[in-house]
Amino acid sequence: MATPAASVRRAGGPRKQCRNMPRNMLRTIVLASSSRYRQEQLARLRLPFGTAVPGVDEAPLAGETHASTAQRLALLKARACAPRHTDALIIGADQVAELDGAAIGKPGTHAAATAQLHAMAGRAVRFHSGLALLDARSGQAQSGCVTTEVRFRALTDAAIEAYLRADQPYDCAGSAKIESLAPGGRSAGDDSALTLICAAGAEAAPTPDATRA
Repeated sequence: MATPAASVRRAGGPRKQCRNMPRNMLRTIVLASSSRYRQEQLARLRLPFGTAVPGVDEAPLAGETHASTAQRLALLKARACAPRHTDALIIGADQVAELDGAAIGKPGTHAAATAQLHAMAGRAVRFHSGLALLDARSGQAQSGCVTTEVRFRALTDAAIEAYLRADQPYDCAGSAKIESLAPGGRSAGDDSALTLICAAGAEAAPTPDATRA
C-alpha cells in the first residue's frame, strides 16, 4: 500500500481567477492519484490542481464486475484523500483492463508486457475507466464508468518490440496507454506507437447511469 502524500503538489499551471467570480468562491481541485498519465490528462484542461496519493487497497471484491471495481475504486480513492483536503473538489480515477472475462494487470517488466500483448493479439480487450468527483466540503459525490473496447491487430514480434521500446507501458494495465488513443483507434499524439498495433474502430460505451452518493 502506498504511503499517503504529506502535501499537495501543484500542477496544471498557475491559478487564474475566473471572471466575475469572488476569490473566496474558488475551490481547490485535487487529483487523487500519483499516476503521471492522469496528471497529464487533467493538465490539458489548463486548470490549476494539486495531487495526493490515496493509498487504498485496490483488490477487487468477491463477485464484483470489472466495471464495478473501476467505479468503486475511483470513488474510494477520492474519499481516502478527503480527510486531508476538507474543502477541495477531489477527482478519483481507476482503470481495469479485461480479456476473456479476466482482469489484466500492469506488466511491470518488458517480458510480462510482451506476453500480455501476444495474448491480446487479434483479440478485443475492454478497458473499464472509472471516474469520481467528490465535494469534500459537503460529502456529495458522483461516479461512473466508461468501457472502451479496443481490438488489437495480429501482431508480429517486431511490432510488439517496437511499440514497447517506444511507449514503455510497463505501469499501464494491459500494457496499453489507452489515453493516447482518440476515437476511431487513432493516436491523439505523435509520441505513441499504440495505434500501430490497434485496429481502427475503438468503441466507448458508457454505463447507463452515473451514481450519486
